[in-house]
Amino acid sequence: MKTDIVLCGVGGQGILSIATVIGQAATRAGLALKQSEVHGMSQRGGDVQSHLRLSDERLWSDLIPEGGADLIISMEPMEALRYLPYLSPSGRIITASAPFVNIPAYPDAQDLSSQLKACGAIVIDIDALARETGSPRSANMVLLGAASAYIGLLDAETLRSAVAEVFARKGEAVVASNVKAFDLGISQL
Repeated sequence: MKTDIVLCGVGGQGILSIATVIGQAATRAGLALKQSEVHGMSQRGGDVQSHLRLSDERLWSDLIPEGGADLIISMEPMEALRYLPYLSPSGRIITASAPFVNIPAYPDAQDLSSQLKACGAIVIDIDALARETGSPRSANMVLLGAASAYIGLLDAETLRSAVAEVFARKGEAVVASNVKAFDLGISQL
């Protein structure tokens, strides 16, 4: 069994933290893991994406072919649409609703919303939910919690434990706020 995930967003949104948590959970679960990352001007709001491939068998490539992704997890709605060619016919998209307008010709919000609905995307206001936890920076963990039901090879408890492990060096308060955000994400589906 295998799960291929494309993670995408804009620099500074926490895409690589999501990748780290999923990678930690996969390692703890004894799964094979391959990861590829692209940081396109990430410190200036550029495109950041990561391919994560998880399997209970050996993996040969770290890149997901077009049409092969089981899941797109996106911190930014336009970025979700940018990686749509990677989504398999049975794949799912979980994306944040709030656009990060970083280019002059950014698409109209209504057009984005219509396109995402046409793709069957699950669109969540992760920023508002993160503010509810008292930690606006934990929006990425809200998104991971919402996506956890679609990762397949990893259950929510394994991912929750990985959240705690990854953020442990930042102290108990940071761990607690990120776990709370993750659980709030789970409750959205």
